[in-house]
Amino acid sequence: MKLWSGRFEKNTDQLVDKLNASISYDQRMYKEDIAGSMAHAAMLGAQGIIPPSEADLIVKTLGEILADVEAGKIEFTEENEDIHMNVEALLTERIGSAGKRVHTARSRNDQVAVDLKMYLRAGIDGMEEKVGTLIAAICDKAEAHTESIMPGYTHLQRAQPSTFAHYIMAYAEMLTRDRSRLADCRARLNQCPLGSGAMGGTTYPIDREATAKALGFDKPTENSIDGVSDRDYVLELMSCLSILMMHLSRFSEEIILWASSEFGFISLDDAYATGSSIMPQKKNPDVAELVRGKTGRVYGDLMGLLTVMKGLPLAYNKDMQEDKEAVFDAMDTVSLCLDVFTPMFATMTVRTDRLRRAASEGFINATDCADYLVKKGMPFRDAYTCVGKLVHYCIENGKTLETLSPDEYRAVSDRFDEGVYQAIDLMNCLHGRMVMGGPAPQMVKNHIAHTRALLKSRETPHQKGERP
Repeated sequence: MKLWSGRFEKNTDQLVDKLNASISYDQRMYKEDIAGSMAHAAMLGAQGIIPPSEADLIVKTLGEILADVEAGKIEFTEENEDIHMNVEALLTERIGSAGKRVHTARSRNDQVAVDLKMYLRAGIDGMEEKVGTLIAAICDKAEAHTESIMPGYTHLQRAQPSTFAHYIMAYAEMLTRDRSRLADCRARLNQCPLGSGAMGGTTYPIDREATAKALGFDKPTENSIDGVSDRDYVLELMSCLSILMMHLSRFSEEIILWASSEFGFISLDDAYATGSSIMPQKKNPDVAELVRGKTGRVYGDLMGLLTVMKGLPLAYNKDMQEDKEAVFDAMDTVSLCLDVFTPMFATMTVRTDRLRRAASEGFINATDCADYLVKKGMPFRDAYTCVGKLVHYCIENGKTLETLSPDEYRAVSDRFDEGVYQAIDLMNCLHGRMVMGGPAPQMVKNHIAHTRALLKSRETPHQKGERP
C-alpha cells in the first residue's frame, strides 16, 4: 500500500506506477534524503512538535539505515516510487508508528527540493575541484613553454606571434570563469526550502533557521511557493556546465587539429588515443572527439529542462520530476569528460620544432614590419599597404620577410634600413609584446602566477574540510 493511498479506492495502473516511479535515478540522493530527515526530526523534537525521545529514535534509526545502504544491505523498491518514500517506509518498518512522525510539517515537495539542492551543492564542490585540477595542469604545461614560439591564429589563418603557453593559458582563463560561475551558482542555491511544505508552509511551530543551519545552508528560502517550485538553480547549474563543455569542446578541437599530420604540433600519449580496425598507421584523438561530441548531449539536457519549465504554473507540478535525470546526466557527463581530458592534456607531448616551423612560414611578423615603418614616421595605413605589397612579393617569389634583401625592402619604401631585420625577428617580436595579457614570456609568467593565486584564493570552506 502506498503511503499516500488513503484517499483512493483502487490501485493505480501498473503503467502509471512505471511512469510515476523515480527511484531508479533519484536513489543516488539517499545520503541527502536521510540527512534532511534527520535534521527535520531533530528540529521537530526540539520544538516539542513530536516527543524528543521519538525524535532521537528517528535520528538514530536513520543513521542505521544510512549505514546499511552504504554496506549494500538495502535494495530500494519501485513500489515505494522514490527515495523519500523508500526511506520513510524503511524507517516505519523498523520502529513502527514513531517512524510515521518524521513527515510531520513536511511535504515531498520541500523534501525533494532540499535533497536536490544538497546533492547539487556537493556536485558543484566536486566539479569546481576538477576544473581547478585542469587549470593547474594547464599552468604546469604553460610554465614549460613560455618561449615555445608558434603562430597565433584568427580565422584559422596564421596571424601574429604567440607561444604555446600563451595559447593554452587562454583556456585557463575560460576555465577560471567556469569555476567562478559554479561558485556563484552554489551561493545562489544555498537557501533551504525545507519548511515550505507542499507550497503554503505549515501551522506547526517549526524552526526553519535551525534546519537550514544543520544542513549547511546560508538561510531558509523567503517564499514557500517559490521554495518548492524553483528550479532556477538546476537550470543555472546546467547552463554553467554547458558553457564549461563549450570550452572543453573548443579545446578538444584545437587538440584534434594539433594532433593531425597537417599541424603536428602535439602527440597524444598512447593511453589517450585509439587505433583503426583497418588502417594500422592510425592514431586517433578519440578522447577529444568524444568530449566534443558529448557537449551536444549536455546542451540537450539544458534545453530539455528549459522546455519542461517554460509553461508551468505555480507551485509544484509533477513535470518537475524531469529535472533530476537531466541534471544528473549533465553532471555525470561533464565529470567524466574532465576526468579523462585532464590527463590526456597533461601527458601529451608538445613538438616545439613543428611550432617553430609554422611560426616561420606564415608572415606572422608582418604587423611588426608595419609597426617598424610607423616608428619611422609613416602613417599606419600607409605602412600596412607597403607591407602588404612585400608579402605579395614574397609569395610570388617564394621568399619570406626575413630573406628579403635590403634593396627589395627599399624598393617598397626608402624608410627601410638594416634595422628592419631586428624588428621582424620572431623572438624580438615575441619579447616586444610586453603588454598585459600579451605573449611576451614575462607577461605569460605573470598570468600563470595570477591564475595559480586565484586557484589558491578560491579555496572555499568546504574544500578545506570545514562545514559548508
